[in-house]
Amino acid sequence: MILAVDIGNTNIVIGCIEDENVIFAERVSTDASKTELEYVVQLSTLLELYKVDSESITGAIVASVVPPLNIIMTAAIKKLLRKEPMLVGPGIKTGLNILMDNPAQVGADLIVNAVAGIKYYGAPLIMIDMGTATTLSVVDNKRNYIGGMIVPGVRVSLDSLVNRTAQLPRISLEAPKKIIGRNTIDCMKSGIVMGQAAQMDGLIDRIWEEMGEEIPIVATGGLSGSIVPHCKHNIIYDNELTLKGLGEIYKKNTEG
Repeated sequence: MILAVDIGNTNIVIGCIEDENVIFAERVSTDASKTELEYVVQLSTLLELYKVDSESITGAIVASVVPPLNIIMTAAIKKLLRKEPMLVGPGIKTGLNILMDNPAQVGADLIVNAVAGIKYYGAPLIMIDMGTATTLSVVDNKRNYIGGMIVPGVRVSLDSLVNRTAQLPRISLEAPKKIIGRNTIDCMKSGIVMGQAAQMDGLIDRIWEEMGEEIPIVATGGLSGSIVPHCKHNIIYDNELTLKGLGEIYKKNTEG
């Protein structure tokens, strides 16, 4: 069993993987002010909650888009497990051919998602990850990572709307009963939820047009569950995609 940690700008996804099966997956808030010990306690609490004995964990892997937390999290894992965790980055085998102008600039989370996407859903493939930012990544039929796009995330859009207007309240991310809202809150829900869904549909159409074929789509990320059901395209929702990718990369770097 391995411990897998994905550090995002808003949330940290933590899970355990055994034989390609995700034993558990939980999200906690990303907090760069927390100490190494505080993360040890948080990790330990999760393992205890799911009755996972730390002695049964044979290794750990971390992907991060928040560099200031890398040292803190890896040190916390080492203190808890007495094992040095693997950090996704230069020198790590992924098996992914990245056809970008500067491959080093591709986020670790996007690489991890692509590795899992190819493994579990094949290629070509579009991967959508809805977190602080919403990213779309594309793998071609030769299993090459060829690029994608980045747009403001659902929460970022909502927070910007609320913070820059005097009378609009904070709302929950749930769809209204009708697309045409009859009150301020329903109008906001429709604009945010349905607007994001329509944006995904529109971007997918343009990707398909550029690729010359209608390729499959898989979505992950904490907010995908609120948006994907309202998209018109058939999108597979896999909330464990990133953890599966971390498991696959760990295997590539430890097996002969």
